[in-house]
Amino acid sequence: MSKKITLTAIAVAAALMSINANAAGYQVNEHSASGLGRAFAGEAAIADNASVLARNPAAMTRFKTAELSLGLSIVDPSIDVKDNDFNSENNDIGQTAKDVAPLAFVPAGYYIHPINERFSAGLALFSSYGVATEYPADFNNGSAAGMTSLITFNVNPNFAYRINDHFSIGGGFSLVYGDAELERYYGSWANAGGNPSDKTIRMEGDTFGWGWNLGALYEINEDHRFGLSYRSQVDLDFEGDFTDYSGSITGTPGSVNVVTGELDVVLPAIAEFSGYHALNKQWAVHYSVQWIQYSKFEELRATSNECNPGYEGNAGVCLLKEEDYDDNFRYSIGATYTLSPEWTLRAGFAFDEQAGKSTLSIPDTDRYWYSAGATYTHSQDISIDLGFTYLDGKETTFDEDGNSFTSSGGAIISAAQINYKF
Repeated sequence: MSKKITLTAIAVAAALMSINANAAGYQVNEHSASGLGRAFAGEAAIADNASVLARNPAAMTRFKTAELSLGLSIVDPSIDVKDNDFNSENNDIGQTAKDVAPLAFVPAGYYIHPINERFSAGLALFSSYGVATEYPADFNNGSAAGMTSLITFNVNPNFAYRINDHFSIGGGFSLVYGDAELERYYGSWANAGGNPSDKTIRMEGDTFGWGWNLGALYEINEDHRFGLSYRSQVDLDFEGDFTDYSGSITGTPGSVNVVTGELDVVLPAIAEFSGYHALNKQWAVHYSVQWIQYSKFEELRATSNECNPGYEGNAGVCLLKEEDYDDNFRYSIGATYTLSPEWTLRAGFAFDEQAGKSTLSIPDTDRYWYSAGATYTHSQDISIDLGFTYLDGKETTFDEDGNSFTSSGGAIISAAQINYKF
């Protein structure tokens, strides 16, 4: 077992205990530039390019020729976390960690190939979950802050079948790759005799998990249709090494110790209902309701017989983080305007409701999406999509470990995409 893989278990656990800049919990919505421009309203029904594969495989039956879509989203978050309490040890009032979520690049690619009038096949490459945060090394609560990164990537082959002129179904399976890295520090609150920026643990690694997805598309006519899709939860099962720099968890105080640990992580299931309605030759409206099964995210528990006395005196437990999450919803509405044969304009609004109780590790909050975008049709075969979103996160104040914190901020998200018909 390589060192990188053996360090995965706790790394992914801590990665999921971080702020996500662009969606409630730790979901990633940035699947396409066209979708971003309408706040992802109507994504399971519109099918204006191959990126519909990220939301509804049944919509592949609307494509008459093969199509390739390649896109890149750039997430530029600005999130601050403030400690509202007085720290007598360093005479600090209101210590603030600024811009704790770094710039992120989210690539995606899709290919749809009609086999005949009824069957279609496709391949989607995208991400549904991921987080990245980096606090100052001397942040007061260094054991829960530090640096954290989780990147997931979904390889998702799909098939679709048109039952009749109105109804299509589709499905696929997913191979999900995850890569994670973690560093934690003593922080200025620690009573360990070391510097605040001294590390307590560091981990990195990667792993794979499997999932599946289903979808249906009902077309009343060319101008009105509805989409319904479901993407299963993905179980990430890890066995890896836990590195304890202080030795306090593994019973070797004052020395670095590495033990083998186990961890099971669930990436929640997602369901979506969408509608699309062309009002005339120029105007169309579209909407979506998305459900994410965050109630499955109850705790993160890394275990090993060698973690003794264990995390906070729990023998056999290397790391434990209890969570208070409920299933949440995301609501979006948008409009599309065909300005000319070359230009299509779009806009949208979305409300992404809070998924879990705010903590220092995940100061989750309601989010509001304000989006706009455009498509330039260069030729019959080539089009280019651009999208832009201002994401406003509701300021939230919460208590943890007897102290008060305030999280605030949002993100600017931009994306570009090229679509090619064969």
